[in-house]
Amino acid sequence: MSTLINPATEEVLRDVEQLDADAVDDAVARAQVAQKAWAAAAPAERAAALRAFAAAVDAHVGELAALEVANSGHPIGAAEWEAGAVRDVLQFYAASPERLSGSQIPVAGGLNVTFNEPIGVVGVITPWNFPMPIASWGFAPALAAGNAVLIKPAEWTPLTTIRLGELALEAGLPAGLFQVLPGKGSVIGERFVTHPDVRKLVFTGSTEVGTQVMAKAASQVKRVTLELGGKSANIVFDDCDLERAAATAPYGVFDNAGQDCCARSRILVQRNVFDKFMELLEPAVKGVVVGDPANRDTEMGPLVSKKHWQSVAGYVPDDAPVAFRGSAPSGPGYWFPPTVLTPQRTDRTVTEEIFGPVVTVLPFEDEADAIALANDTEYGLSGSIWTDNLSRALRVSRAVEAGNLSVNSHSSVRYNTPFGGFKQSGLGRELGPDAPLHFTETKNVFIAIGEK
Repeated sequence: MSTLINPATEEVLRDVEQLDADAVDDAVARAQVAQKAWAAAAPAERAAALRAFAAAVDAHVGELAALEVANSGHPIGAAEWEAGAVRDVLQFYAASPERLSGSQIPVAGGLNVTFNEPIGVVGVITPWNFPMPIASWGFAPALAAGNAVLIKPAEWTPLTTIRLGELALEAGLPAGLFQVLPGKGSVIGERFVTHPDVRKLVFTGSTEVGTQVMAKAASQVKRVTLELGGKSANIVFDDCDLERAAATAPYGVFDNAGQDCCARSRILVQRNVFDKFMELLEPAVKGVVVGDPANRDTEMGPLVSKKHWQSVAGYVPDDAPVAFRGSAPSGPGYWFPPTVLTPQRTDRTVTEEIFGPVVTVLPFEDEADAIALANDTEYGLSGSIWTDNLSRALRVSRAVEAGNLSVNSHSSVRYNTPFGGFKQSGLGRELGPDAPLHFTETKNVFIAIGEK
């Protein structure tokens, strides 16, 4: 059993049974049977089932959001958006089964066609920071492509994923097709990796664990999609709307208490406007409403656990170069105030992923220096560029080594556009119109045409 703690109150929520490797083997066997029938069903039938699943999620958005508030400490408004995102992702990929049409390629001597065949059983390992939407990024396109899905939710935050598994059955998805298996990564996740009939893995988490998953999957040439860490840059040039850049910067990094791979945790500011930007940033940071996640005015909740609070606090010792802080409640709960640091470029707060509400602000000299500083990291997931010069926006966008960039905003993820990272931020892409194809194998068939 695993005991779950409400991170805002430190009260016990409930115990969740931890499954073992034998349970994975049983689940894979059931999934294989369900997958064959699912893949053989008419595309319109699979599409209708996914729409029914989306409707079931829509009818339970409030319930799912309340679970996330209690289990993860997400503010209620954010949690409702996350539950709605699951519905939207399911609706989007419900259109895919009838559009995986393959192709006909002109060749000499016959007819050549391709088929998009489902991989089979897909294992999805999700993180604790955004349990619902990230799970849907894996299971929705995988199901749409004709696969069965096994999900291992994060040990700290399994409740909404377990409920989604129940809703899938209530909506009419075949038993065994979509199964949620709570347990330890070293047990459930490990068996996903080693089981020969789990043909693809989708892993979201730390780069450290992702490299282990990739290495172990190699022995079976198992397909992997990896969405890993980030240390993204928010680049502020002197020709931008400085007031808007400063006002929005806190929400580019402190959303979900900074527990976001896409967090713009390095703010790079052109030196000639650095002091002015810091003057504008301070009231914006202090204005972030940190408090009870059940309160609709709350913009930032607690960190997810005591262990993670200790990790984040380790980056801000008493002698840290703190420029200013926001506020946070006292008393029970894993609260950490929004914190702004002004360290040297080589400091570990600049180079390591903190995964909390801590941001570093660094000056740069010119466009070349900004690009070099932005790229001076092993990660390459997201980032923002603030400038009113269109040519500069395009030059810098092409030069920054990251998979998802925003100009004059902090948007990173849309279900209808591809998402993924460069370098050690990951491998492959999720979301977007082509995501179901990533859960298929292309089969090429040549049919000879004889002469009359």
